[in-house]
Amino acid sequence: MKVSEKVTAPDYGNPNPDWLAIDWSKHRHRVELPGAEVNYVEMGAGKPVVFIHGISGSWQNWLENLPHISRTHRAIALDLPGFGGSPMPSWPIGMQAYGRLIHDFCEKIGVDRGAAVVGNSMGGLIATEAAIAGPDRFDRLILVSAAGLINTWRPRERGIATALAWDTGGPHVARLGSMLVRRRGTRYLTFRCFVRYPNQLRPELLWEQLQSGVPCPGFSDALGSAIAYDARHRLAEIETPTLIVWGDADWVIPVQAGYSYKRRIPGARLEIFENTGHVPQLERPARFNNLLDEFLS
Repeated sequence: MKVSEKVTAPDYGNPNPDWLAIDWSKHRHRVELPGAEVNYVEMGAGKPVVFIHGISGSWQNWLENLPHISRTHRAIALDLPGFGGSPMPSWPIGMQAYGRLIHDFCEKIGVDRGAAVVGNSMGGLIATEAAIAGPDRFDRLILVSAAGLINTWRPRERGIATALAWDTGGPHVARLGSMLVRRRGTRYLTFRCFVRYPNQLRPELLWEQLQSGVPCPGFSDALGSAIAYDARHRLAEIETPTLIVWGDADWVIPVQAGYSYKRRIPGARLEIFENTGHVPQLERPARFNNLLDEFLS
């Protein structure tokens, strides 16, 4: 298979990432919370920044960002229960339950006030829940291609089909992960729905996303809850300064949802990344990290 990709902007991907040289085992921790055990990484010191991944994701969704942010902040990224290295919780998975978990997690590890919370995809919806439920804890909210505004055709039926396909195909994706990432053609087909230019990202980065993201036993429950929960009616309650980041080539949650978030959250700022898919923080890490630096300062 011949795969051709034309990159129209110079800052796509990162040819020399810091994260490859880090011994992540020194930064991994586990914490017991009510009804859940959470795996997380932490590095740096200063004002806390809590990163929340999306569905079928893990803390590795922030590999390009944690080393940079940890230079000036206490950077923390967790695996939600049912994803990554965190087992399924004893309670039913749901967006509000995950929002409460974020506060339990922060309380346990000493994140009290003045923190920032960053969420990608489903993690963005969870971040809004956490910001609304406990506005005193977070003084900055960053939403990256956030879920919560469903504008697609028959979302519930499509969600059921997606969950069934994932439950069936996920184990095969995990088993074939090395082959899928090594070859340009399969790399393109596997990741094209999520990133704009799969073959312009380092295979090591894509491998980390794949091997940490599948299988994920919480996928079906989380997807069903995310689809059923419409955030529109609560967004006007957000008083936290909010930055919204979106890719204009996002096939998972189209950029129109970003404009809708901006209209609904008072004073929100929207930044659109051109020729970028569903994970701007991995696709254009330099631009994303600089934007985060500015907003957090």
